[in-house]
Amino acid sequence: MQTSKRLDQALQKLYTAFHNNTLNPECCKQCAVGNICDNTDSWKHLSDGHGSLQLNYVGRVHETLGRRFNGYTPLELLQIEAEFLKGCGYTLPLHHKNARPKNPTAKATLFKGLSAAIAYLCALDGIANVMDMQQLLAYTEEPTPVAETLG
Repeated sequence: MQTSKRLDQALQKLYTAFHNNTLNPECCKQCAVGNICDNTDSWKHLSDGHGSLQLNYVGRVHETLGRRFNGYTPLELLQIEAEFLKGCGYTLPLHHKNARPKNPTAKATLFKGLSAAIAYLCALDGIANVMDMQQLLAYTEEPTPVAETLG
């Protein structure tokens, strides 16, 4: 399956963060988009709240100018993060009164969040979800060979 450079880089960064235990949904530098943006929190200035899908003034300016951050537009980054957070079990936007997972850094929680984010990343590039096991394990039935000789 052919993937784009931005998707390859994002998947590699997310994979590394997951396996190095440096993925944290509540930290702007260690969340899905924080990792995609090289562990910086500069992307958080594109909206007024972590998990928000609304660009603020700074975000709208960058979007209007066609700026991209590691290949992704400001609005795409916000959507990637929202998918990740929803997959982890958060009610958006992040707020101390909103629902959140009991253990946000549990591997099972992070895996669900990453699966949601990766599905969205693949959809952005118009390719099949690389996490879809049915695609990975797809097979066709082989005809059963007929016995060549009897007896």
